[in-house]
Amino acid sequence: MTDFPHFDALETRDPELRERSALAALPGALAHAKARAPAFARLLEGVEPAAVNTREALAKLPVTRKSDLGAMQKAERPFGGLAAASWGALAHVYASPGPIYEPDGRGADWWRLARALYAAGFRRGDLVHNTFSYHMTPAGFMLEAGAHALGCTVFPGGTGQTEQQLQAMADLQPNGYVGTPSFLRILLEKADELGVKVPSLTKALVSGEAFLAPHREALKARGIDGYQAYATADLGCIAYETPAREGLVVDEGVLVEIVRPGTGDPVPAGEVGEVVVTQLANAEYPLIRFGTGDLSAVLPGVSPCGRTNLRIRGWMGRADQTTKVKGMFVHPGQVAAILARHAGIARARLVIENPDGNDRMTLHVAAREGAAVKAEAVVAAIRDVTKLRGDVKVVAAGDLPNDGKVIDDRRKFD
Repeated sequence: MTDFPHFDALETRDPELRERSALAALPGALAHAKARAPAFARLLEGVEPAAVNTREALAKLPVTRKSDLGAMQKAERPFGGLAAASWGALAHVYASPGPIYEPDGRGADWWRLARALYAAGFRRGDLVHNTFSYHMTPAGFMLEAGAHALGCTVFPGGTGQTEQQLQAMADLQPNGYVGTPSFLRILLEKADELGVKVPSLTKALVSGEAFLAPHREALKARGIDGYQAYATADLGCIAYETPAREGLVVDEGVLVEIVRPGTGDPVPAGEVGEVVVTQLANAEYPLIRFGTGDLSAVLPGVSPCGRTNLRIRGWMGRADQTTKVKGMFVHPGQVAAILARHAGIARARLVIENPDGNDRMTLHVAAREGAAVKAEAVVAAIRDVTKLRGDVKVVAAGDLPNDGKVIDDRRKFD
């Protein structure tokens, strides 16, 4: 692939042409979802797909939220009636915490991550060290498929095993890293400690958690250009960072709306709201007005990098109490599951902070009168239920506000 500044001509289209093209494809996407996916047949009952060819018409359709998937999938196995293909037509099925099950199709770069990788500087012939998980969840496969579409070779490092991964990096000298920014920081700090050199590593595409300015600058000081991608297991790539460093450019395969949380009503441009996505690329899982639960806002104007699609500010928190920590979703039901194992706990609140740029979870618990809380056992329950490490702080019942909040995300993303 010749080293052009853009992945393809779609990225630099006239915005009006892109909008007309997307809206022209919308009725077909709705008709397909309504005909092949039982849940959308119900959700779109009485809707004439041919009439949904404007943003205003799209905004009148119901929003299906990610937070509803658990209940939907329990009621209708395996995908809540949202899939438009059967096992033979699907390539894989994955499990995310919840559990929530997601399918993928057999097409190349099904999640469309090649575009994001290209914007981050990845090119044919690169060796990519992939530290996203290949176990049950799709992240490892998502980035690998994008890298293969570019003509890259992939080392499937997966998660953990820091010293073994560093040994592979020292031996193989990869050009680029993909994974969470926090694990890259851990790898580089361990490399310093052990005196391991990886001078070949000059680029990174990170996702799964906030990519804060101090992380980006620390990488730059080491000669590594880090960029972020906004992608989900359900939708694939939604938006990605470019060398302009001004927000995230929306992917060419989706329609993005920003709506008022808890509703389907689009907010004025620039106002923070929930990211709602309509999938135009993947026929096997044709999500229509899918509410991600993530907060963001539209940026005005066109990116200086020449890409002309809509830009969003990036991930700005959650529209509900569900949040993401180190690439894993944490939701109120998990806090309830932890409490169910410890009858001595009357109330609890999970506090998430990042004082040093690294996510930290602390479960504040108040004991029932006359009961004792064994912190070590609660720590073990946190790890078992959320698959993440967390601390426990025992507090008085009066120290927990009576406001119904179960997860208190105090992280700063400025």
